[in-house]
Amino acid sequence: MDARVVVVGASLGGVQALRRLCEVLPSDFGAPICVVLHIGAHKSFLPEILSAAGALPAVHGSDGQRLEPGRIYVAPSDQHMRVDGDLVRVVRGPKEHHWRPAIDPLFRSAARSFGARTIGVVLTGLLDDGTAGMQAIRAYDGTCIVQDPAEAAAASMPASVLKHVAVDHCIRLDDMGPLLSRLVKEPFVETPPMSSTNRTTHEDDISLGAGDVMEHLRAIGSPSTFTCPDCSGALWQVAGVAPQRYLCHTGHAFSLQSLLGTQSSQTDAALWSAIRALQEKRELLLRAASVARAEGDGGRAETLRDKAALLDTSAHSLRRLVEGVSQTVPE
Repeated sequence: MDARVVVVGASLGGVQALRRLCEVLPSDFGAPICVVLHIGAHKSFLPEILSAAGALPAVHGSDGQRLEPGRIYVAPSDQHMRVDGDLVRVVRGPKEHHWRPAIDPLFRSAARSFGARTIGVVLTGLLDDGTAGMQAIRAYDGTCIVQDPAEAAAASMPASVLKHVAVDHCIRLDDMGPLLSRLVKEPFVETPPMSSTNRTTHEDDISLGAGDVMEHLRAIGSPSTFTCPDCSGALWQVAGVAPQRYLCHTGHAFSLQSLLGTQSSQTDAALWSAIRALQEKRELLLRAASVARAEGDGGRAETLRDKAALLDTSAHSLRRLVEGVSQTVPE
C-alpha cells in the first residue's frame, strides 16, 4: 500500500472523543484508520458506535484482513492489534501498561511498516500509554498529533506525548478531521530512520517473542531491581528513554507510571487479603477457644482468646494503614 495509515489511541473518555472524531471525517477519507481503545477483556461495541457516528464504516480488526482507505479498524477485546504491511494482525500478546489491547504495539508496528507515511493520534486518557509508540512514529519521521489536553476528558496521555515527543499538531477534536483529511492527501518524502528505530525494532520483537529475546533486552537495557507484576519475571530498564520504560523477557512492558499503578493495585489487593486472613484466623481461634472451654480446659481457652484478641488488633491496625495509603497514593 502506497497510502498513509492513521493510528489512533485513546483511553478514559475515549468513546466520546472517537465519536466526535468520526463525526468530522469525510466519506472519501483517503487512508485506513486503526483504533485502540483501552477496553481490556470487556465486550466491545465500538465499531457499531463509530459507524453510527460518522460516514466511515468501522469493524473489529481480524487477523490477515487487508487495510483499505476509508475504513476504521478497531482493536477487539483482549487482543493487541498491529499492522504488518497492508495487513491487520490481531494477537493475544503480552499486556503493555497492564492493557490488552494497548496503544504502543499498534503505533510501533505502524511505524515499522509505514515509516514516514504513519500518522499517529493520541486522544484523551490516563497515564502514558501511547508515548513510547509516538516516539517510534517520530523516529521514523511520521506525523504526530495529540488532542489538546485542555479539552480532553483525561489530559494525562496527550500531555505525556507533548512532554516527551516533538509533536506536529496539538489541536481540538473539531479541527482534527480537516487536518487529517489534508495530511493523508499530502505527498511525503521517505527519510532515513533515526538511530532510535533500532530500539523500536528490539522492543517490538520482544513483544512478539521474535528472535533471541534476551539478546534484544541486552541490546537496549539492563536488569533493574524490579519484578514484573504480570508474570514475576525480572524487569529490564530501557536505556536512554524518557519516560522510563521497563520490559520483561516475556514481553510485558511498562512505563514508570504504569508500573507504579499496577504495583499499587496489586499491593492493595495483597494487603486486603492479609486482613481477610487475620480475620479468618481470629474466628478459628475463637471457635477453638469455645471447644476448649466446653471440654473443661479453661486455661487453653483463655490462651486462644488472647491470641484472637491480638489478631483482631492487628487486623484493625492493618486496615487503618491500608485505608491511609489508599488516600495518599496518587492514581
